[in-house]
Amino acid sequence: MNNDEHLKLENQLCFRLYSLTKLMNRHYSPVLKNLGLTYSQYIVMLVLWENNNTAVSISVKHLGEKLDLDSGTLSPLLKRLEKQALVSRIRSSDDERIVIIKLTDSGCQLKSQAQDIPEKMFSVTGMSVSELHGLNVQLDSLLAKMNTN
Repeated sequence: MNNDEHLKLENQLCFRLYSLTKLMNRHYSPVLKNLGLTYSQYIVMLVLWENNNTAVSISVKHLGEKLDLDSGTLSPLLKRLEKQALVSRIRSSDDERIVIIKLTDSGCQLKSQAQDIPEKMFSVTGMSVSELHGLNVQLDSLLAKMNTN
């Protein structure tokens, strides 16, 4: 590939990933609208649903690390989820600087309404389970390699 080929938009991995992200968000949007969630709120809820228990809590800091979101992005998301009565934000009694997030009963119940979302999103990919698994493995590998650089 000559130097000019390297600078063509269609040869850029970043543009493919950017375009794919926008397209995935367009597919998620109407499905999540039925739940009253944005995509960012949905991924927060996914982390909280992993244990599906109102007794389980996570700090804002840990949640941000898991989702790779800074507090400036995460705090407004959590405030909106709290206004929707899906989560509660509680200051740690041990250290007031730490804010703990817990699912409310409504937040736990919303999980049952979200059960079909992964299948709906899988169906729009047109990929087989093994193809999608292989892609996930490749993307995880790419993320790991880029995070070490």
